[in-house]
Amino acid sequence: MAIQPSPSIRPPPSIHEVPPDRPWVWIAAGWKDLMAMPHVGFFYGAGLVVAGWLLSAILLRAGVAWAVLPATSGFFLVAPLLAAGLYEASRRRERGEPVSLLLCMQGFRRNGAQLALMGVVLLLLHLFWIRTAGLLFAVFFGLGFSPAIETLPMAMLRSDMLLPFLVIGTGLGFILAMIAFSISVISIPMMVDRDISVIEAILTSIRATIINWRAMALWAGLIVVFTAMALVPFFLGLALVLPLIGHATWHAYRDLLR
Repeated sequence: MAIQPSPSIRPPPSIHEVPPDRPWVWIAAGWKDLMAMPHVGFFYGAGLVVAGWLLSAILLRAGVAWAVLPATSGFFLVAPLLAAGLYEASRRRERGEPVSLLLCMQGFRRNGAQLALMGVVLLLLHLFWIRTAGLLFAVFFGLGFSPAIETLPMAMLRSDMLLPFLVIGTGLGFILAMIAFSISVISIPMMVDRDISVIEAILTSIRATIINWRAMALWAGLIVVFTAMALVPFFLGLALVLPLIGHATWHAYRDLLR
């Protein structure tokens, strides 16, 4: 007699293998969403620009100018969660439903408890990176190294410890960014779209990253390049880059999970 599987056990979502250059299709689809719903995208983008200004002002006033760079790098870690409203906007447009700023807030509420848990995970990664960056700075430059903000770049350039600091710091940052990317690349839009636990969403995201590692490597590279360029002009580029990547991430999720 055959044993019937328990109805409470769901098979894992099926991952679709995509070509290595597929991220360009996601970018194009994200651009169409942004142009169709600019009021939503640029609202989120402008909010993140203001947040970047406030964060930098607080750190500079606190006399920890060295922390500006690692803190702003947190955009790479927590931005996928902040973009939940953008995923909801793309989901609604895909289904032909009305789109507004208020309706897009449902992206945070539909699976709120699981999204909150995901936020805790990403926040812990971000805090760990900030503490690690502070420790590395103290180890390589010493606790007494505290030049004024206007002389900080030249003081670091004159130090023999700059190169090892950059090599080790970049390596650790790359590892943390890779972890954050693999667990969140499609897990958050998945939780916005489906009633699914954070553990199942994270595992699905990791599986999708492994199966499509070439495409995901390109996608991660594009995100890093676009975000880094957006951060340079006083965070102003985030007003465009964040909504573009957010909408594109929704299409990545829909493309990878069939």
